[in-house]
Amino acid sequence: MRCVITGGAGFIGSHLADSLLFQGHEATVIDDLSSGKREYVNEKASFIKKDIRKELTAEFQGADTIFHLAADPDVRSNSRDPKKSFDINVMGTISVLEACRKADVPRFVFASTSAVYGETDILPTPETAPCSPISEYGASKLACEAYASCYSALYGIRSTSFRLANIFGERSSHGVIPDFYNKLKDNPDQLEILGDGKQDKSYLHISDCISGMLAAWKTQQATYEVYNIGSKDKTTVDGIAQKISSYLSLHPKLIHTGTKRGWPGDVPLMLLDTKKLGSIGWRQQLSFDDGLKRYLEWLAA
Repeated sequence: MRCVITGGAGFIGSHLADSLLFQGHEATVIDDLSSGKREYVNEKASFIKKDIRKELTAEFQGADTIFHLAADPDVRSNSRDPKKSFDINVMGTISVLEACRKADVPRFVFASTSAVYGETDILPTPETAPCSPISEYGASKLACEAYASCYSALYGIRSTSFRLANIFGERSSHGVIPDFYNKLKDNPDQLEILGDGKQDKSYLHISDCISGMLAAWKTQQATYEVYNIGSKDKTTVDGIAQKISSYLSLHPKLIHTGTKRGWPGDVPLMLLDTKKLGSIGWRQQLSFDDGLKRYLEWLAA
């Protein structure tokens, strides 16, 4: 199949392109390189440097599936500039969906987020739980899900929304793990932790994220589906700090900023119910500790 990956020079998108090519599919990457890196694009993939808010119909002609992963990656700054996340995430998604409609692309896959649930009382959280996002990022992704559902109903584009937990691993430059690693390399004696360190969340290695996405993509029959992708266990921020410190053979003093949220809109507690994805045969293969070791080795290299 011919697949187009928006944001395909980024962390998740580049791994997805690699897997699709390995399985014998064609892959075209569209990325404006505002946060992605050209060197992450597989040499067997076609590459187009372009903003997703531009006209994309010509680039989508003949495609079997659009994997839409392009988004504003700076989650923490969204509260200071809400219009930015709306413009890139929501307007960009509408642009991609419109190009799908005009080019008669039959399949659309969207990378959403666990942040659409907000602070839920239901743990693990199933796909049927109410969505009450508390961040601009979560709100923008939920709006994108709604448009994906709408285009499926109106134009027959078979679509999937993946609500992702915290995905980590090689090529990632965002999140608590590279933040802690780089802080400790700069100052081995102390580590500032945003929040109280008790934030307890699901972290999943990129390899398991990609296998989950592809499992649903290959088996989905319904016009529109939503799937959670996450780990079976939670990990605290303090726990991550201790594991990284141990890996580096350090004993830093932990300095907490004191609140339960690391930043405005941060959800302190998150664990996704992945039974729906499990029902089609997906299983997490890599534990957090094994995935963390692999990622830290990559960072060190």
